[in-house]
Amino acid sequence: MSSERPTPAPRRRPTPTTAPRRRATSTAPPRRRLTAPARRELIEQVASELFAERGYGATSIDEIARRAGVTAPVVYDHFASKQDLHRRLLERHYADLRELWREQLGGEDPPAQRIPRAIDAWFAYVEAHPYAWRMLFRDTTGEPEVRKVHEEVIAKSRAAVMPLFLRERGIEDVADHDADALDMAWEVMRAVLQGLALWWYEHRHVPRAQVVATAMNALWIGFERVLAGEIWQP
Repeated sequence: MSSERPTPAPRRRPTPTTAPRRRATSTAPPRRRLTAPARRELIEQVASELFAERGYGATSIDEIARRAGVTAPVVYDHFASKQDLHRRLLERHYADLRELWREQLGGEDPPAQRIPRAIDAWFAYVEAHPYAWRMLFRDTTGEPEVRKVHEEVIAKSRAAVMPLFLRERGIEDVADHDADALDMAWEVMRAVLQGLALWWYEHRHVPRAQVVATAMNALWIGFERVLAGEIWQP
């Protein structure tokens, strides 16, 4: 009998079990789907910015859609065309300004309180909505149809605000009961406010109070003298 011991079989090392990989969990909050009104509001906001930056002609529905994070068909779900969207924005912004004038010029406070309050509120709107007023007052598109829409909206806004203008004592003396003279008085006020707004955009370091004071100095001093019965005659 042999004295050699049998060689033991090599031990097998246990095969390590691989734990199933876990999917990485995102810590970002789930993206919330916008409601239709919220999506429409976003499209209008983006369109205002683009129309103000580039003008009507250089702005496309595709670019509006890209910046809003939607597709062009989604934009068309809300607006029939670019012109329809542009008109909607004009009407919306002018409606905001009309309501502002109604709120600030209404009431029984003396003109010396209501008029500077209204002008300050107007420039506050300009300050808070830089794209809106640039679209209203600086975009001079050459397309006849778009210009016609712009003029129609301006005329509608003017007709709505004019009664507030006419209620001020002394306006009849400025206009001398003449329609053309009244239009000129309105244009003076409009030109001062819109011109200052455009200037202010390029000089943003100037505080709003100083801009309002300049507008009042240009408009109120002459108006106040008219209220006192003084009329300049050539």
